[in-house]
Amino acid sequence: MDEPRFRDCARYWRSPLVPGADMLTAEYREHEFSPHWHEAYAVPVIEAGAEMFSYQGGHYVAEAGTVPVINPGEVHTGSRAMEVGWRYRVFYLPVDFMAALAGEIASAPQPMPWFPADVIRDPDLAIRVARAHRLLEGITGARDGGALRGDPLAAETALIDAMSALIARHALRHPEARPTNIDPPRVALMKERLAADLTAPLSLSELAADVGLSAFHAARLFTQATRMPPHAWRNQLRLQRALGPLREGVAVADVAAACGFTDQSHFTRHFRRMFGVPPGRWQAGDGIR
Repeated sequence: MDEPRFRDCARYWRSPLVPGADMLTAEYREHEFSPHWHEAYAVPVIEAGAEMFSYQGGHYVAEAGTVPVINPGEVHTGSRAMEVGWRYRVFYLPVDFMAALAGEIASAPQPMPWFPADVIRDPDLAIRVARAHRLLEGITGARDGGALRGDPLAAETALIDAMSALIARHALRHPEARPTNIDPPRVALMKERLAADLTAPLSLSELAADVGLSAFHAARLFTQATRMPPHAWRNQLRLQRALGPLREGVAVADVAAACGFTDQSHFTRHFRRMFGVPPGRWQAGDGIR
């Protein structure tokens, strides 16, 4: 008998126990994530099926029971690796949260944890991550400052346990900067210029002139360093900047305009490619039911 195929079905949610984090409970088959990046650590656990993704120049398959961590700011994709699709749970955890936890584990300040560009195959860790995610998802209440229902003590303890195990077993030091011919100062200056005003039109020629390069060389340098052309990187930054206002309940159309998208449909199209759901549904997933 053929295995049942997964549907494209996703729910983003949040918890007062993990300020600044987002969580995702989802299954996918048809949806394909275009190249994108997150400002947070993406810590998924594959529950069934398998996902394939491109990341840091390699191609990987994450099967059930694995934890394919994605580091902040790193471009990656995502699509099914088998006919049925895949089902997973994902934590999007702020850099400050993970760095602070690393420091507490070592009893001394630590550089931000960095995880290998590979699928982590650690069955015990996968069980811990999935358990923490399920327990947090089961916490309800407190939408308007009321009491939490469920077991927040168990949920928060499970989260600390899971992420401590991830860091202690698998974290590396942040890799050295890419070769100097990438020219980090120019790349940083271009990023600064792209981020300065997300609503202002900006041509490649203007961007290149700011760093003393031709349009051709500026585009090539930026793409080599970030694995994205400047316009795509800027759209990713717009999407990241949209999350805060969406969490605060700002209307989707207003967020789209404030972040520099031409209209709401343009915003929705890019948002769905990155998050697998339209912005209105993402916004509704405040996670405290």
